[in-house]
Amino acid sequence: MALLVLSGLAKYTAYSSSGSAGTEVFDQLPNTLKVLLGFSGFEVSKISGFYAFLFPYIEITAAIHAALIGSGIIAKEERDKTTEFLIAKPTSRRTIITSKLLAALFNIAIINIVSMLSSFAIVPTFNTGEDITGEIIILHVIMFIVQLIFLTLGTLLSASLRKSKSAGSIAANIVLIGYIISKVTNLVDHLDALNIFSPFTYFSLEKAVNANEISVPITLISLALIAALGCEG
Repeated sequence: MALLVLSGLAKYTAYSSSGSAGTEVFDQLPNTLKVLLGFSGFEVSKISGFYAFLFPYIEITAAIHAALIGSGIIAKEERDKTTEFLIAKPTSRRTIITSKLLAALFNIAIINIVSMLSSFAIVPTFNTGEDITGEIIILHVIMFIVQLIFLTLGTLLSASLRKSKSAGSIAANIVLIGYIISKVTNLVDHLDALNIFSPFTYFSLEKAVNANEISVPITLISLALIAALGCEG
């Protein structure tokens, strides 16, 4: 994650050095291309805009990791033939699943914290202007919620599917489909109803960066969804 942040921000110098000329070039790009590349809604000549442009790539990486952790935390017991061993112990199924979910939660929290701390350390190297610490924190709070959604979804798939070994590939595909939906709905307004199927669209990155705010109602709904998926799993 640190290398992803570093390699992404290393390109910022080229954008910032071009100044207003670079901004004019980006403004002249077709909207379709700007949406697909992630430039839409951000001024990439500023560090806050550039980090927001880079952030979806960090987010989808963390989301795929969370989905695979969620699906694998249970499926590996079947794969490694240790399910019977666990069940034979004087421990309830609820205790086992809860312990595994806590372990998975710890894993995704570490990924999120490493990404955020890396950003804190690396951004000042390329940024000589505004302080974007607040924006980074808000973006990573959003990322953690998205991670939790895919973590619990992966766990639900693993617990529900007859062949739990396939849960990982299905969960990863769902993440990618969700990302594609986020791009499609940005391009085609009348397909906005599809946003409900993509956690990547639940929060506005533009508001997070430009207004330093996160939607409280959407946060509460997301947490309710996480709780529902976790309980079902």
